[in-house]
Amino acid sequence: MSEQPLFRRLKDYTYPQLDVLAEEMRDMITTVVSTNTGHLASNLGTVELTIALYRVFDPDKDVIIWDTGHQAYAHKILTGRYSSFPTIRKRGGLSGFLKTSESTYDHFGAGHVGTALAAAMGIEESDRILRTDRNIVVVIGDGAMTSGMALEALNQLKDLGSKIKIIANDNGMSIGKNVGSLSSSLADLRLNPFYRDLKGDLKSTLESMRLGRLEQLLSKLKSGLKATILGGNVFEAMGLNYIGPVKGHDIQEMETIFSGVKEIHEPFFVHVVTKKGKGLEYAESNPTRFHSVSKIDPESGEKVFSSEEISYSDVFGGVLSELSSRDPSIVAITAAMPDGTGLNSFMNKFPSRLYDLGITEQLCTTFAAGMVIAGSKPVFAVYSTFLQRAFDQLIHDVALQNLPVLFAVDRAGIVGQDGATHNGIFDIAFLSMIPGMSLLAPSSIQELADMLYTLLAKGELRKPTAIRYPRETEITSLEDVLSSMKETDIWKWEKVLRGSGIALLATGSMVSRSYEVALKNGFALYNCRSIKPLDADSLEKIFTEYDHVVCIEEGIMRGGFGSSIMLEAARLGYNGKINVIAIDDCFSVHGTRDEILTELGLDNLGIDNAVSRLRGEKNASDYGIR
Repeated sequence: MSEQPLFRRLKDYTYPQLDVLAEEMRDMITTVVSTNTGHLASNLGTVELTIALYRVFDPDKDVIIWDTGHQAYAHKILTGRYSSFPTIRKRGGLSGFLKTSESTYDHFGAGHVGTALAAAMGIEESDRILRTDRNIVVVIGDGAMTSGMALEALNQLKDLGSKIKIIANDNGMSIGKNVGSLSSSLADLRLNPFYRDLKGDLKSTLESMRLGRLEQLLSKLKSGLKATILGGNVFEAMGLNYIGPVKGHDIQEMETIFSGVKEIHEPFFVHVVTKKGKGLEYAESNPTRFHSVSKIDPESGEKVFSSEEISYSDVFGGVLSELSSRDPSIVAITAAMPDGTGLNSFMNKFPSRLYDLGITEQLCTTFAAGMVIAGSKPVFAVYSTFLQRAFDQLIHDVALQNLPVLFAVDRAGIVGQDGATHNGIFDIAFLSMIPGMSLLAPSSIQELADMLYTLLAKGELRKPTAIRYPRETEITSLEDVLSSMKETDIWKWEKVLRGSGIALLATGSMVSRSYEVALKNGFALYNCRSIKPLDADSLEKIFTEYDHVVCIEEGIMRGGFGSSIMLEAARLGYNGKINVIAIDDCFSVHGTRDEILTELGLDNLGIDNAVSRLRGEKNASDYGIR
């Protein structure tokens, strides 16, 4: 029997009981996330907002869409997933984001910001055509308001005659600190005493006046007097009724506001101010650090396990900082992810050379192109999954003009608990198809450092280039990596092991996972660090020496590295056999990185089994067995 959603009982609670419920939910989120990993600070900040929203709007009838999804843990708890919440982000458990197949209350799947408004507009227009009567509500974070897609949607609401209610969760942050004039506008509105007085007037009106008088007040709010005093605001200029700031941890105040706007058939922008990390001292004091956490002690916030391991992201940031101290033309660009991409050290050392443009991957890409034109060496550090958003800019603004922008493509391949929305499995395919684009994949942290050194310090960055690297760590130190940096022939493949019969051509993270397989079976193993261009000399030699080639990559199979090898084999008239071990036409689910790689057959055992099976087929074919 399915679990009854808790939101159906919310109206039976008194306000003191709701405050207790909020604290219990906060404790549950902290306990589960500290064990399972996940998004902590953002979800602690939306507990009261969710409760108030679901006291007023009916999730059984109304459409409530949470932009991104990483602020929607309270939503999951209240919509029939209380008992299963401890499984969140575990293999076979709840997703850490919204997922339509998981619950009927997840109206739109989301892992990337800025999609909710566009989806809500589509739902509303379909409702209009089909004569479906329900409220459409979007909860969007202030960081998502910097997204071009969200702004495009806002610009269309008035012309479409929309009645969407937008709840803007303003905690002053996205993942890192918010940037840009729109964020500043929200901050100004948050602090403006005139708007606070208007909000107080509106609250009193909602509590005491009938609907007709409320509409008169709204007309007054939009009058020329207010525009004269304040100059208006961007949301009202787009045809929305702006209300706020509203206290985002005062359930009664939010409920009053939400009840009022629900009855009016006009679009509203309700500006709710929350505190990221609310109720947990260490998360409140450092919300960026505790936005997303690994396993921590829920009492102290300290990591449960300390180690001497260092990540690819950390090495990228450390090496870039070192190279930038020697070359003032190097600049770094991030789309609201300075911490996640390892740019903390760069930001501290060279604050004037770090450009955080908010959640605007398209803008970041074309901005980098402009910097190259003027003589700088821009490095855009971006997660693989988010680079997908800038596909047109990669082609039109960078590659078509053959501009040497360096893309540091973090989280390439399987990311683990974040799941399908964040897996970076498409970058090999979509970058390889772009004319003039080069693509590198280091097999180790040291090789990543050597690639950066060779490109930025030794003049090898002559055209658009991307380096893809995984969400992994190695036991080493940044000092050792920096002291060992050297120039490398990054466009040539490395023959890691000599062998006979079968040649394993592995890229990036798959080189180490293929090593034992090749060693045990006496196969040749190549570190194919240059995915594009292919090392033509090495490949011709391989085709001459081996009659069976196996390509191994951590990416989607169709259009990937193996596909490129097959095309080149056809061009050269290679008569041997080629097989590809990769991700075959699927969106993989969430779980630990090791769990998902094992499930996909991309761990040591999976590669060994696949190659052994292929070798058996080859031997049978050699002896004429069918």
